[in-house]
Amino acid sequence: MSSNESFRTRLKRGDLLIGTVVSLAAPAVSEVLVDAGLDWLFVDLEHSPMGIIEAQVIQQTVGDKAACVLRLPLNDEIWIKKALDTGVAGIMLPQVNSKEDAARAVRLSKYPPQGSRSIGAARANGYGAHITDYVARANSDAAIIAQVESIDAVRNVESILAIDGLDGVLVGPFDLSASMGLIGQVEHPEVQSAIARVRQACQARSVPLGIFTANTRLAKAYIAQGFTLIAVEADTILLDQATRDMLSDLHPGRL
Repeated sequence: MSSNESFRTRLKRGDLLIGTVVSLAAPAVSEVLVDAGLDWLFVDLEHSPMGIIEAQVIQQTVGDKAACVLRLPLNDEIWIKKALDTGVAGIMLPQVNSKEDAARAVRLSKYPPQGSRSIGAARANGYGAHITDYVARANSDAAIIAQVESIDAVRNVESILAIDGLDGVLVGPFDLSASMGLIGQVEHPEVQSAIARVRQACQARSVPLGIFTANTRLAKAYIAQGFTLIAVEADTILLDQATRDMLSDLHPGRL
């Protein structure tokens, strides 16, 4: 993705950004993924054993080849400040189910007067060497993305989007389907209807819209509907599929 424009700028403009979920704390894997041409990496700190240090090393390895967005385990002050202090291109907050959740995410992500983020020496500000410059621009640098991944969030989507400071929304279809009693049935008409409600609300407010998909067929369908921040599959799944495809070609009866 190497570009002089920030991820947040490209996101808000509506550029099509293709990425995948990263759950392996292996910088070389992320390097391979971005060298293949991905625009961004969905670095998962919620469902993987990775911590902030491993996420920062991935960013240092990837450099400006692609944007890293850290999906945090909690909409929590400590996690938000630690993530932003790495200098990440964006953060993604899970389970944003209400306007209060959205307002909390924005408040904790912004320095005063817009928010209440505290200041400390970290990679984002040159380990303290450029604090003044960083604080002056930080509120407009990193993208703040809310995950809509429950039926409660869908019902509250209009009030969530009314919170100033959110740069985008990413739908989590699997958790959404589970919250509707349809676990894993992401193509069920009721789940698709809920996703459509989120899409329509975001498009009405010109809020960038993203989604996780398990395959390129669904990704293409969502792109056609106007989704622009696309996370397809995951590093582990891509590795598994490539290995199975190789074995199927070389030893058809083995699988």
